[in-house]
Amino acid sequence: MASSTAAPTGLQPPTGDAGESGGESGLRARDAAVQAAWHALISAKVASWNALERELGESHGLGVSDFEVLDQLANKPDGCRSQNLADAVHLSQSALSRLADRLERHGLVQRSNCVDDRRGINLVLTAAGRDKHAQALRTYCDVLASTLPPRLIARYE
Repeated sequence: MASSTAAPTGLQPPTGDAGESGGESGLRARDAAVQAAWHALISAKVASWNALERELGESHGLGVSDFEVLDQLANKPDGCRSQNLADAVHLSQSALSRLADRLERHGLVQRSNCVDDRRGINLVLTAAGRDKHAQALRTYCDVLASTLPPRLIARYE
């Protein structure tokens, strides 16, 4: 069930009384506003994702998911358990495994056994992975700054 508190996306219209006490017509207006907000959110996400794919690919040979994995690992010097990483970057375990295979072939990550659970696998950023992440981070931030709604960015400044 949806929470009564909207997520801070920066895409919401100004708050006010409109639609809150208008009975059925107010509910229809709210539904239309909710749909419009959803479409604006998806449009911003798709525009950002496509621009990131293009720029990260051309400049650094990375896809968005590649970068997201490197970015998560950059903040974890001891690495991250594969399943936790899959959850953090919104990939299935099998998709993350294929991505990790590719990153490992390029020398950007390495696998190690999980100390806490011998059945688990940790992914750790290599020195080359740290360098690649550092190089791509500026591109990533510049693309997002130019494609995300300014009001959304301003909410986190």
